[in-house]
Amino acid sequence: MRVVMLSWEYPPRIVGGIARHVEEISWALARMPGVEVHVVTCAFPGAPMEEVYQGVHIHRVTPYEAPGGYNDFVHWVHQLNAAMRDRAWTLCQEWLTELLSDRACKDPKQLPAQSGIVLHVHDWLAYFAGVQLKHAFKLPLVATIHATEFGRNNGIHSDISRYIHSIEKDLVTEAWRVIVCSGFMKGEIEYALQAPQDKIDIIYNGIHTEKFEFDFPLEEARAFRCQYAAPYEKMILFVGRGVREKGAHILIEAFPKVRQGYHDVKLVMAGGGYRKHLEDRAHALGIWQNVYFTGFVPDDVLLRLYKVADVACFPSLYEPFGIVALEAMASHTPVVVSDAGGLPEVVEADVTGTVTWLNNPDSLAWGLLRVLHNPQFAREMAERAYQKCKTVFNWDRIAEQTHDVYTRVWSEYQVSAW
Repeated sequence: MRVVMLSWEYPPRIVGGIARHVEEISWALARMPGVEVHVVTCAFPGAPMEEVYQGVHIHRVTPYEAPGGYNDFVHWVHQLNAAMRDRAWTLCQEWLTELLSDRACKDPKQLPAQSGIVLHVHDWLAYFAGVQLKHAFKLPLVATIHATEFGRNNGIHSDISRYIHSIEKDLVTEAWRVIVCSGFMKGEIEYALQAPQDKIDIIYNGIHTEKFEFDFPLEEARAFRCQYAAPYEKMILFVGRGVREKGAHILIEAFPKVRQGYHDVKLVMAGGGYRKHLEDRAHALGIWQNVYFTGFVPDDVLLRLYKVADVACFPSLYEPFGIVALEAMASHTPVVVSDAGGLPEVVEADVTGTVTWLNNPDSLAWGLLRVLHNPQFAREMAERAYQKCKTVFNWDRIAEQTHDVYTRVWSEYQVSAW
């Protein structure tokens, strides 16, 4: 079976969580016998336009130029989709010409599952290319909805949001099956996008625990940690952008209460994007000297930060899943999260981590102090969390579930009217 994945981001182009998800699910699928994965995505400076890496065929394209430049982000997305469509069009045309001529038939439905072609779109940003390919070649389309405009903004409040929301609804309609990363997201797209309940498959995100199992001697770890916190200070690590939905401002508000209960503690805020509002608030609360804003950090630094942190904190206001929580869990680091969205499905309260109330600095401070004052209990939970990463949030297991969706779609497609 051939799978064409369409995504606006793919490493080294990383904007949010979609890039990592598409990369790691494509790697795992490519390891399966008889599965050939092609990712069509946006170009990135220094990255080859065509390459095969970890068994995945990667095709990078440059958004088509527009006379006078792009009007806005949506205009840029349309130009990117046009370029992605044309690259994938060539692939599909070549494959179908070869496959159908070999079998002396004209209908892709007559192809067996092992020779099938499935289109897989990740979020609305690749919708336009995916739906054009679907109808041009009469091939089945699968969609993964990673988040919704409704959820990110707690409703639809502007013309641009209404436009994106309408495209998300169209994507759900056009898709043969819709994959979501949590039970929370299933409920959200049923409500916000009117997705039929029986059209949705819940498949959790995963984590490669192996990438956290690198050589990091104790003396090297200590020297690295001293770049961020004093040896006597406990380190709380936040990873994410400064946008409201990630809840960084809730953590800033909670931190003075944490310091009242545990004085020698440092807050390390890792992540790019706009953060002046967070810095201003830290100054206003008198905790500026106890907070380290790192800005964007590369992967090798981030992995080491997880390793040396005493607790990782993710107080999101909206979180379809929470890959950053998985990363901390895979690092054997205790986690404290809010009960937003899919986070309670990732972090089981009092079993694999501490879950606090949404949008509540007092509750968040309680959760952090609980970990700082009870390190043995926190470590026991962290070990159970690591084991869950190995068994439940395992990419090979997730690839099998995804492949089952593809196989189901192809078998239904073969016996259905287009």
